[in-house]
Amino acid sequence: MTSVLIVDDELHAVQGIKSAIDWGKLGVTDLYTAYNIEQAKECFTGQGPIDVMLCDIEMPMGTGLELLAWVKEHASDTESIFLTCHADFNYAKQAVQLGSFDYLLKPVPIPELEDVIGKAIQKKAEHTEKSKFSQYGQYWVQHQPFVIERFWLDLLNRTIPSQREAIKQAAEERNIIFTEHKKYLPVWFVVKQWHKELNARDEKILEYAFRNAAEEVLLSDYDYGQLLSWSRGGLFAILSVDAWSERESGRLKQQCEQLIDLCRQYFYCEMSCYIAYPEYPEKLPAISDELRMLDRNNVTFEKVMLLHGGQPAPDKPSAAPELLKWSILLQDNQSEKLCHEIAQYLDLMVKQGNVNASALHQFHQDLLQMIYSFLHGKGIHAHRLFSDEQSVEKAGNAVRSVKETLSWCIFIVHKAIEHVQASSRTETVVDRVRAYILQHLDNELTREEIAKSIFLNPDYLDRMFKKNVGLTVTEYVLEQRLQMAKHLLCHTSLPVSAIATQVGITNFSYFSRIFKKNMNQNPLEYRQSCLKTD
Repeated sequence: MTSVLIVDDELHAVQGIKSAIDWGKLGVTDLYTAYNIEQAKECFTGQGPIDVMLCDIEMPMGTGLELLAWVKEHASDTESIFLTCHADFNYAKQAVQLGSFDYLLKPVPIPELEDVIGKAIQKKAEHTEKSKFSQYGQYWVQHQPFVIERFWLDLLNRTIPSQREAIKQAAEERNIIFTEHKKYLPVWFVVKQWHKELNARDEKILEYAFRNAAEEVLLSDYDYGQLLSWSRGGLFAILSVDAWSERESGRLKQQCEQLIDLCRQYFYCEMSCYIAYPEYPEKLPAISDELRMLDRNNVTFEKVMLLHGGQPAPDKPSAAPELLKWSILLQDNQSEKLCHEIAQYLDLMVKQGNVNASALHQFHQDLLQMIYSFLHGKGIHAHRLFSDEQSVEKAGNAVRSVKETLSWCIFIVHKAIEHVQASSRTETVVDRVRAYILQHLDNELTREEIAKSIFLNPDYLDRMFKKNVGLTVTEYVLEQRLQMAKHLLCHTSLPVSAIATQVGITNFSYFSRIFKKNMNQNPLEYRQSCLKTD
């Protein structure tokens, strides 16, 4: 779309130009007219961009030069052509200084005017295209690193199909220089553990610092290298290689160890590195899957691990833990000895190379079953005992590493044995139950709720409580409610309905009935008897 504005105070001049020019041949789609400066300004502000302006210089309400000065300030992309009856050099000089496209003397031959308008339109189009190209070029230079990184991430995540032609096409679409027949070596760095508490912002700062270190230590030795933020706490390096040997592999391993030591010393984290083997781009997604599995099974936090022959090392069978022996130690409350036995077993698994994520998960399940069975036999609800935040966090981290597994084992063994020992002291349990009941007497207490508060099975608690107190938990709750109600009836002026609520019975009729059944008087009769006694 091309727009032209004709500005002249002479009506016949405007109409003459409008009818004489073949605007369609010039590609003009929008033609506007104005008869003074103010109308012309309104056209610029109301109609949108004007590509070319034909303007008379001498007009009664302001000159065309004044209008051009305003246009250059408010619509600098407009090309302006002046028309005048006077061959005044000063006019021409000012028009040139203000950046007009051309300066024509009236009357102008129509072919000449068409030619000048056509050239002005062409210049405007070229300027627009050049401006767009310049903006695109700046955008490309600014965002090229992101585009390249996104290309490799799309490849690893299989957004780009793992086919050579598809990869080549994706690179061309992104205007990325890419050699399809070159082999690339993947290296993956993963933060396994932070040595201090960090918020998300601090983590990002340290990851950025590590990225800079990796660029300096790792990328400088290769013709091409690209670093990718592949996952949280992970940095994926893609290095181009022409020849690969044991010597090159050893040198790369040393560089990776250097970076890992930097992380431990300056970046507060334990990091592991996984080095694959050089392959063509279409093979990289499958190799990245193997690296993920290698990291998942790196539960000993080994610093540098290699994928040999394109396949992870096969799992070795490991000896089963001595669960029967450990169960006896648990029954005998020998927590320290049991934890020592567990530590020895895990250490043996590490030395024999039998430990991976699957082995840790199986060990975790076996030990958990042993602990739960032990607690069930003691009438303790294990799932409630270990539902607190600390227990849940430790259980979640247990299969991440051997160190975390051992920490969880020590925690769960000590907590289980300590609770069993506390529960076996009948007087301690009874005292805790009594205290809980008195503290929550105004609530609708149930036997199950009370048992839950001390992680015991309700039936087991009832038997223990009745043996010690002579009442079941439910009977004891009722007795305490009645004792509290008697005290309030005698020593306060509270309404009976309010007293019922105070002792945890919201149904007034039920309260009156149960009170009379146990005291042989209804609440009001009992209050009267208290007043007579006083």
